[in-house]
Amino acid sequence: MTLRLSPAQRRIACQSRLFATLPDELRDPLLDAARITHHPRGAAIFHHGDTAHSIHIVAEGWVKLYRIAPNGTEAVVGVMTRGQSFGEPIALRRSAYPVSAEACTECRLIEVPATAFLALLRESPEAAISVLSATFLHLQGLVEQIEQLKARSGAQRVAEFLLELCPEGTDSATVILPYDKVLIAGRLGMKPESLSRAFARLRDHGVRISQTRAAIASVARLKDLIHEEQTGPLSRAI
Repeated sequence: MTLRLSPAQRRIACQSRLFATLPDELRDPLLDAARITHHPRGAAIFHHGDTAHSIHIVAEGWVKLYRIAPNGTEAVVGVMTRGQSFGEPIALRRSAYPVSAEACTECRLIEVPATAFLALLRESPEAAISVLSATFLHLQGLVEQIEQLKARSGAQRVAEFLLELCPEGTDSATVILPYDKVLIAGRLGMKPESLSRAFARLRDHGVRISQTRAAIASVARLKDLIHEEQTGPLSRAI
């Protein structure tokens, strides 16, 4: 079932990297053409090899992007949430998706037809600049993700993940883990048992993990942990 965007959903779309730099007169026709789709938890949004026809922006929930290796192992490429877009360059080229996407919670997606965006690109250089900016931000995010996987210990990766869930400007927080721990481990390039060890080590830094929550006594202590030298004891331990 597809629906037109509500005013609140239009504001969410405008937070995405694709729409954030577009002036109102360019993005309004695209949002008029966009639709909301609903996906229950575990539903496939698209599969690896499907032809892309839409640009996706998450309005509610969480979406997992992943690939299945030849040996059957699932590699989590990214996990997207409210206001984040994905699939822009693929949709604009009408190419096949290099990954699969699945709703890891119940979610609603804003789907912008690629045809509408392509028509805008032909008419407006400003729109082309917006796409280039979005592509650059996506590449920058991938570089940061590789740096995180290569240069940081397991405990540091988990600390950064938890900090991303904390409200800005807080000294302490209790946050909801947005999806299951197996998926968290895959997103952070870890095995589930390594994630459990990292959670245990974070107790010394004021973090208490329950089934679905993380109580963080000091946001500053987690930030200090992330910026420790990579040759420190935590990086050797995990």
